[in-house]
Amino acid sequence: MTLRPVFAILLSLSPAVHAADLLAIYNDAKIQDPAFQAAKAALQAAQQKLPEGRALLLPSIGLGANTTYNHFTTALNTPVQAGFPIGGSGNYNSNGYTVSLSQPVFQMQSWIQFDEAHLQVAAAEAQFQAAQQDLILRAASAYFDVLLAMDNVELVLAQKKAISEQLQQAKQNFEVGTATITDTNDAQARFDLISSQEIAAQSDLEIRKRTLATLIGKMPGELEQVNPRFEPKAPFPDDVQKWVDASVKNNLQLVGSQIQEKIAEKEVERQRAGHYPTLSVVASYGENSASGGPLLDLGYNTKSSAIGLQFNLPIYQGGGISAQTREAAANLEKSKDEEENARRNAELNARQAFLGVANGMAQVKALEQALVSSKTSLESTELGSQVGVRTAVDVLNAQQQFYSAKRDLYKARYDYLLSELKLKAASGSLKSSDLQDVNRALH
Repeated sequence: MTLRPVFAILLSLSPAVHAADLLAIYNDAKIQDPAFQAAKAALQAAQQKLPEGRALLLPSIGLGANTTYNHFTTALNTPVQAGFPIGGSGNYNSNGYTVSLSQPVFQMQSWIQFDEAHLQVAAAEAQFQAAQQDLILRAASAYFDVLLAMDNVELVLAQKKAISEQLQQAKQNFEVGTATITDTNDAQARFDLISSQEIAAQSDLEIRKRTLATLIGKMPGELEQVNPRFEPKAPFPDDVQKWVDASVKNNLQLVGSQIQEKIAEKEVERQRAGHYPTLSVVASYGENSASGGPLLDLGYNTKSSAIGLQFNLPIYQGGGISAQTREAAANLEKSKDEEENARRNAELNARQAFLGVANGMAQVKALEQALVSSKTSLESTELGSQVGVRTAVDVLNAQQQFYSAKRDLYKARYDYLLSELKLKAASGSLKSSDLQDVNRALH
């Protein structure tokens, strides 16, 4: 048995390589996109705000210890008495440790900061959900950009082939005297122009692929194309005001801005609470000992314990607390303006996306009909050219119209599918499962 039949059998048994669809591209982007990974890390960091805030309300315990080597020299300035040393020098060690505990009883700033931590975690979660939606839109946009670039290359090559045939036909007709040099020159100009467009289309395709590669961490392979038989549908519900109302309630950028405004309100309260008194329970226990001392070389060992209340009332801090309060109040006004801006943008984005879906549906259907008409016109013009009632220029114009209609139709389909995702994102309802609906429009 030769190697060739064996190799053929192995190829027939190997699994077929399937083109990647939009959902597969998104799953790769979730793992490889650095911007999304950064958003995930930001959420993990923000989640630690809650235990940090809780720690301010819990007791704190500290342990301190020391050991000291001591050297002393003494001399008596009073008259010497019998039996007493005149003076001397020596060395000894002293050791000690202290355990201290502090339990806040009343610290308004800490309670407010703990409440603020809950809001900070909620804001981070909203930002992460917005990052997820943004990744879906970026993946879909990059995916459709590659498809459109591939379509442009395909259409340019097909148009170049058709113009090349017209150029050869014009040259032959000129040689036999049935056409003027004008037809040849016009066809040559069209051919030179489409050649430059081919270079631009190939370059654009490479750029679009590289853009998608930044999301998925590798150059994309074969991608699923849009099924030309898919039927665009009107948005549901088919009422722009309902989508606007949903965006005002659920748009993630707006929700995040509203939470930031609440955080700014809490920050004003927290800074103002710097004027309030604080009360804490404090307790300590310690032991200190020494192996000797400067007098009579006697060691000692002492134990001490204490418990009590510690009260503190800020009276004047150089105006710092008042300045911080004013700063927080200004930031609150800023947050209110940002929240209003986010609200207006949410409404605008919802209206634009709704019109993108509604008008996109109508545009796809209109361009489908325009493509049929352009194809019929091209066939009629080619037939008229064969019988002598149409010129080569007419054929070239009809070809250009046909390919332009085809290109516009492809772009309209991609814009419609992307507008569907943008509409759901504007209303705050976009999820990765929505990509499955888009996949149904693919082969």
